[in-house]
Amino acid sequence: MKYRRFGRANWNVGEIGYGMWGMAGWTGSDDAESLQSLQRSVDLGCNFFDTAWAYGDGHSEQLLGKLLRANAEKRLYVATKIPPKNLQWPSRREFTLDDCYPPDHIDDYVRRSRENLGVETIDLIQLHTWEDSWLRDGRLAAKFAELKRTGLARAVGISINRWEPWNGVRAVRSGLVDAVQVIYNIFDQSPEDELFPACRECDVAVIARVPFDEGSLSGTLTKGTTWPRGDWRNTYFVPENLNATVDRVEALKPLVPRGSTLAEMALRFILMNPAVSTIIPGMRRLANVESNISTSDATPLPAELHAALRRHRWDRQPQSWSQ
Repeated sequence: MKYRRFGRANWNVGEIGYGMWGMAGWTGSDDAESLQSLQRSVDLGCNFFDTAWAYGDGHSEQLLGKLLRANAEKRLYVATKIPPKNLQWPSRREFTLDDCYPPDHIDDYVRRSRENLGVETIDLIQLHTWEDSWLRDGRLAAKFAELKRTGLARAVGISINRWEPWNGVRAVRSGLVDAVQVIYNIFDQSPEDELFPACRECDVAVIARVPFDEGSLSGTLTKGTTWPRGDWRNTYFVPENLNATVDRVEALKPLVPRGSTLAEMALRFILMNPAVSTIIPGMRRLANVESNISTSDATPLPAELHAALRRHRWDRQPQSWSQ
C-alpha cells in the first residue's frame, strides 16, 4: 500500500481506502464476511474507512466499531456521514439548512455515530449531501468549529451530489471544509475542471468515491442484469442508464492491458491524479479487498493509455433515478 497526505489534516492515508456502503445498503451482505474482509484490508495496509449512519441505519458504523476494537493498536482513520434531516438524496437547490442540517440534528447524529463506532472523537465528520448556498447560514460554520473545538471531530467535510462537482467549489474556497468526497472515475472526470484545482489551492483532501461507477466498471454488467427486490441498484440502473452504461463499458474493454482487469485499470486511472488523497471502492469480499489494494503497487498507466481513457469522459446531468 502506498500512502498519500490527506490535505491540511496532514494524515498519512492509504491511497486505497474502504467504502462501506455495500455492507449495509446492498443485498447479499453477510456480517461475518464483511468483518473478515475489513480485517484483511487492515492486514494489507488499509487505514482509511468511510461509512455513514445511513448505511443500514448505523449498522455499517457498528461493523467498523468492531474492527476498531480488534485493531486498537493501529491508527485507523474513520470517516462517517450525517444524513440529511429530510432523508432526501440528493439535495435540491430549494432545500435549506433547516431542511437538512440544523445544528441540533448535527449534534444528534454525531452522538449516534460516536456510539455506533465506540469512539470519543471521529476523525472526519461529513454532511451526506451538500448545497453551496448553505454557506450563507452562519450557524453551519459555527457548528463545524464547535465540533473540532470540543474534540468531537478532528476534521469536517462534505459529500458532493452526483454529477455536481461544481456545487462544492465555494465550500472549498470558503475554508469551511477539510475534505470533499466526490464521484471521480473514467466516466466522471468533471471534478478536474474546477473542484480539484480549488482543493489543491486550499489544501483540501479529496476522497474519490464510486470508482467503478456503481459496479459497471467491474465489467460484469449486461443489458439484462437485474438485482434482488429492494436493492438500490435497481433504481439506479434503470434501462435508460443501464443500456447506455453497458455500451460505454464495452467500448473500454479493448483498452484493458494484457494480464490486467477493467477494475484495476479504473483504479489506476484515478491514482494518476495527484489531487486524489484516497479512493474508497466498496469491498465486501476478500477477493475484492486483495485485488483492489494490490492496485496500489502497480506502476502508473502508460501515457498513451491514460490519454485514451481520458477520451471516455461522459458528462451527465442529474436525473430522477440518479440519487
